[in-house]
Parts: sequence; structure tokens; C-alpha cells
Amino acid sequence: MLSLKTERLKRYKDVAVLLAKYGRSDLVKQAGLEESLELDEQALAETRPEAEELAADLEKLGPAFIKLGQLLSTRADLLPAPYLEALSRLQDRVEPFTYEEVDKIVASEIGVRISKAFADFDPEPLAAASLAQVHLAHMRDGRAVVVKVQRPGIREQIIEDLESLNDIAEFLDTHTEMGRRYEFGNMLLGFRRSLLRELDFKVEANNLVTLAENLREFEKIIIPQPIDDFTTSRVLTMDYIPGKKITDLSPLRLMDLDGGGLARELFRAYLKQILIDGFVHADPHPGNVFLTDDDLIAILDLGMVTRLMPGLQDNLLRLLLAISEGKGDEAADITIRMGEPKPGFMKSEFTHRVGELVAEHSGASVARLNSGQVVLEITKISADCWFRLPQEFTMVAKALLNLDRVVYTLDPNFEPTAVIRQRATEILQRNLLKTINPVNLIGGVVELKEFVEKLPGRINNILDTVGNNELKVNVDAIDEKLLVEGFQKVANRITLGLILAALIVGAAMLMRVETSFRILGYPGLPMIFFLIAALGGLGLVINIIHSDVKARKKPNQ
Repeated sequence: MLSLKTERLKRYKDVAVLLAKYGRSDLVKQAGLEESLELDEQALAETRPEAEELAADLEKLGPAFIKLGQLLSTRADLLPAPYLEALSRLQDRVEPFTYEEVDKIVASEIGVRISKAFADFDPEPLAAASLAQVHLAHMRDGRAVVVKVQRPGIREQIIEDLESLNDIAEFLDTHTEMGRRYEFGNMLLGFRRSLLRELDFKVEANNLVTLAENLREFEKIIIPQPIDDFTTSRVLTMDYIPGKKITDLSPLRLMDLDGGGLARELFRAYLKQILIDGFVHADPHPGNVFLTDDDLIAILDLGMVTRLMPGLQDNLLRLLLAISEGKGDEAADITIRMGEPKPGFMKSEFTHRVGELVAEHSGASVARLNSGQVVLEITKISADCWFRLPQEFTMVAKALLNLDRVVYTLDPNFEPTAVIRQRATEILQRNLLKTINPVNLIGGVVELKEFVEKLPGRINNILDTVGNNELKVNVDAIDEKLLVEGFQKVANRITLGLILAALIVGAAMLMRVETSFRILGYPGLPMIFFLIAALGGLGLVINIIHSDVKARKKPNQ
């Protein structure tokens, strides 16, 4: 139900105009929103602007819409490729807020003014985004840190915009076929959870610690660590790691690097996150992956992560293997295991299109397999064929898509298929060891203890039952009585049919015997046989039709 609040109505109109501008005025008209929002024909005119304009329009609408644009950049099922590319470059940069406000927020959060907490604090931000801005500072012990400060009032603004978007999503889901197909409400629910977690910097601090622990075996990867005493839900203080975006490196700088080694290390680290740990940095776009001054890879900004259940991890491993080996039918079957078919699911078309997709990305271009692009395209095929994939699948697709961009910048000849196959064996071994770890063994021992304790009593109960001749075996099979009755009816119909056939044949033979007893000029006895056979045949037909209709109605009663 749409709200009548002035602020909400303005947001509804903004979204409706945006949909119309980019060729989806049909959604506005199907939902019947043009009259309630007082939209004229000019507002609903489909202008088909350049894809890059969409990013600029979303930036004007505020932080929630900027983040929504970043989410939409992964939805190949909703937008064509040029728009996905434009949104993937969406710059989350806005005007910074004043140093006075920074000082006020930091003081209220950590309980001491900036001048007391830090040896020095640069009043000019390193970067200013829609949710926060970051400043370079030095601790009293001389350690360089960055301080991420949340924008004043941003939480309230985000929540208000999310409520407006939720109203629109629910309305479209109810009133349009596209809403029922793509389930905007479910998509927005995952987006809401992710964005609200991103607004809690304590969650991000915990994510930094967890990821660093999970990736400690990778010597060329570094993750900044938080300073706990200077971190709250609105202020995050963490190590400063000087470096440069990998995509901004000059060709000369790239030539000095071991690009192939760094690409393999990064790709292996993300495979471990996805397939072993189940804790994934879901946003490894080029702005969040730096090359440090000492040639290490720094992974930044862990506000957006996703967690994967073991069953989904196993299926993702199988899917990546199937994609890398060009097995389209197998990839389709594995994808079906991960999701849920909607009413009208077109399984044969889904299997055919996924098979074609995998085949298209294998063959001659196998060395440049874009696993992220393939997985992302599978989400589009799923939506077209009325199949629902879990939200985590889309997040993994986004991570792999961004990862492809980074690793191919480091090494244009990088071969992900070789890494996937090599890691598959290691991952299977690790998963096997996980199943026999002490925690699982203790659980198995407890179950075995319970089984041994109850075994003597259960055996005594079984022997007493056998000794008293009370053992009964219930087999849930066919109903023998019903089966015998069915056979009897069939036999009766066959017998009656044979008798009627005999009457007809006998009557035909008697027609040649001359007799004075005639009916309508024909021998009388054969005519009587013919009439009996006709009446019997008619009765048999009526009985069959009546029985069949009654049998069809019975299951629905």
C-alpha cells in the first residue's frame, strides 16, 4: 500500500519518472501510478538516454539510490549490458561535510575530542562517499591510520528512502507481471539488510578481523585492521595502507610486477572465501583492491560481505568446475539444485540456454574465461525462465565479475580454469577434513553413546514382540483389494464383449437360414440376436463412460 506522506509521494514520483525515462513506462502504467502521482505524458515519455546518464540520475537521488545502482550493476536479468557497465563505474563520491561536524561526531562517539585522541588529524578528507568520508590521521604512538566517519543524519535518510522503495517494490510485485517475475520485494529485502549492516561500522570492523584471519595463509594479501578503542557504530579507525588502485597502474608499473603471481594469489584467495570459508568480501571492485608500495594486494572496504551455507558452497564448486570444463547441461542441473522453480518454470529452455552460454564461453577463449560474467548471465536466464536463485548467488556473481576485472588487469593472460581445477582438489580435501574435525567427531561420539545405551532395551522389545507372535510388518504398497476389484471389472467387460460379439456373429450366420418367422422382412431369430447385441453394447458403453467419469472426480473430492 502506497503512503500519502508528502516525502514518500515525492520519492514515488522520482522513481516513476526514472522508470519512464529509461524505457519502462509500461511498469508505471500497469501499476496505475500515473494518475495517483499526477504524471503527464511528457513525464512518461521514453527518451532512451545514454546509459551513463542513469548513474548521474541515481547520484542526484541520494545515497540509497547510489547503493541501489551498485546493486543493479550485478543484475543482468534486469538491465542490458551497457547499463550494467555504466553502473559498475558508478562513483560513490559526493561533497564532503565540514571538519566541525567530523570533530563533533568523533567526540560524541569515542568520548574525546580529535585533538586529544590523535597526534594529528588531516581536516581534508582522503575521500568523501555517500555514507561516510575518510581522513588520514596518526595515533599517539606514531602509527598512521584512516578514520572513517559516518555522515550526519544519513541513517534516517537511508531508512526513509528504503521505506519508499519498499512500498514501490511491493506495489509492482502485486500489480505487474514483471514484478511477479523478478520479485522486487525480495531483492530489496536483501539490499536493505546489506545496506543497514554497512551503516554499522562495528560490523565492518569485525569483518576486517575475520577476513584477515581467514586469509592469513596468503602472504601477498593484506587487510587493514581496526583500532578497537577508536571504533564505534559511526566511527571506524583502521590501519592506513598506502597504495594505488590496480586499475590505475601505468603499463610501466605493471611490467615491473609479478602480475601473474599476484593474479593467482588473489583469485585463489577469493575461491577460498567462496568455497571453503563461506565468508566473502562481496565488493572487490577496482576501487577496493589496491597495490601497496611494497607490491602487496590490499583488500579494503568490508562493509558488504555475504555468508554461504555449506550446501551452497559445494554446489558453487561443482558449478565453477562445470563452467571451466564447458559442461553446459551439468551447469544447468547444478544451478537448479541451488534455487527454487516458480510456477511456470521452463526447465527445457533454461537447460538449453545455460548450455549454450557455457559452450559460448569455452572453446577458443577458454584462457580468458570470465567466470563472473557466466555466473551473472545465469541469473538473467533464471529470471527469464521463472526460476528463483538465492540472494547469495547474485552476491557471488558480483564478486566474481569484479574479480575478473582486477585479475585480468594484473595479468591479461591469466587462466582461471587452471586455478579452479587445481584448487578443486585442495578444497575437496579441506572439506573432507572439516567433516572429521574434533567438533564433528564429538557429535558423532555422543550419538554413538546414545545408540549403545539404548540398543539392549530396543533388542529386548523386538525379541518380546517376536516371542508373543505380535510382530507385524506394515508395507505401504498398493491396495490389493482395490486391485482385485479392478481386474474383476476388466474381466467382466471382456467377457460381456465376447458374448456380444458371439451374438452378432451367430446372427449373421443365421441370416442365411430360410424361415417363415420374419421381422421387418428379415429372419426373426437373427434380428432378435442383433437387437440383444445392440442393447448390450449400448449398456456397456454407458457403464464404461459412467465409471470413468466417477473415477476422475474421486481424487478431487
